[in-house]
Amino acid sequence: MAKVADAALRELPGTALRAVRVSGTVLGHALVFGPGALGARLRRRPWAPAGERLTALLTSLGPSYIKIGQLLSTRQDLLPERVCAELGRLADATPPPRRAALEGAVRGAYRGRTWPFAAFDWTPVATGSIATVHRAITLDGRRVAVKVRRPGIGRVMRRDFRLTALAMGAMRHLPHLRSMPFKVMHAQVGGAILRQLDFEAERTALGTLRANLREFSWIRIPAPLPELCAEDVLVMEYVDGSARTAPGPLSAEARGAAARRVMTAVYEMLFVDGLVHCDLHPGNLYIQDDGSLVILDAGFVIKLSEPVRASFADFFINMAMGNGPLCAEIIIESAASVAEGCDLGGFRAELTGLVAESAGARSKEFSLAKFAGRLFDIQRRFGVYPVPEFAFPLLSLLVVEGIVQGLDPELDFQAEAMPVLRRRNMPRVSAGS
Repeated sequence: MAKVADAALRELPGTALRAVRVSGTVLGHALVFGPGALGARLRRRPWAPAGERLTALLTSLGPSYIKIGQLLSTRQDLLPERVCAELGRLADATPPPRRAALEGAVRGAYRGRTWPFAAFDWTPVATGSIATVHRAITLDGRRVAVKVRRPGIGRVMRRDFRLTALAMGAMRHLPHLRSMPFKVMHAQVGGAILRQLDFEAERTALGTLRANLREFSWIRIPAPLPELCAEDVLVMEYVDGSARTAPGPLSAEARGAAARRVMTAVYEMLFVDGLVHCDLHPGNLYIQDDGSLVILDAGFVIKLSEPVRASFADFFINMAMGNGPLCAEIIIESAASVAEGCDLGGFRAELTGLVAESAGARSKEFSLAKFAGRLFDIQRRFGVYPVPEFAFPLLSLLVVEGIVQGLDPELDFQAEAMPVLRRRNMPRVSAGS
């Protein structure tokens, strides 16, 4: 305990400096956007939407806040729909570090060990806010992908974590926010963001995904190479193949098959294994010429608790079956908090109506984003707040939805889940459903 306290004390100056920089960035954005927004309001003219301004601010603040914004984009129970839509466009790609800093970090990771690469391409093939990815060839001739953590990014993100903990601690004292589970939300969401710094955890996640999905011969996940990994470096096999998640020259039949495979893989991870890949955007999900899927980057893979996995599976299958009353009961039972004096009868009635409208809709008719927006609006108005973990499967499905709709607009988004749910789960359904 004393060591933890000493470490916290040593970090105080750095955290304070980070607080000053964050405050300065926020103030700078306020000075830039404030007068224009005020002038537009006085002249009753349109101005940059709040979502655009918030997105620009979070991008300036760095990776911790970008990731928070990406998660907040799924929480329309907390933010207006138009703000969530803008946050959903946040990209975590930033310019790569200088080569000198990058090379110093990689060579430093292997200090005291034999340099394992016969060739190393210092120009990244992919660049994110937390890491860059490079091609390399090992001493024994294997082609590998090398993921390198940005120098100093861990220190910055841990300081941001402390600052957001203080901010959420202050917000819970506001009268209209007292019922919000800020402490649990910060621990789960903030903790998930920090875990993206842990390359050992990502290496484990890659192995787990490979083991869980091994029965699907059409899924490829690169194998990590533990003997070549270091604390700040993750080495995995390099996966070849022309990748596309847009229709491109694929036939309509091939696009439909690819869309069904994407949904099968996502549903298997989510409903069976309780693993949520929150970052399956087109840069991490590839469709090869033969229709195989390639899933990359397991840095943002979340393991759901068993109660949340079971509740989400129960909710989804009953939503697809149009069983609104049971959907309402599942949400009430699994809620993080329910406002005092909540009209549960009214909540049940509105949610039942929403599920009835959505059941059986095809991909081109059913929008998960719109459904989630209306669901969260109902929860917000009645004060039924979901557990923070529910943000993760929703984020995963929202990202994948766009890919699926681009491949096959006719795909029955909900029905594709039924074989997985029926085969692997024994969901709670009401008699006669």
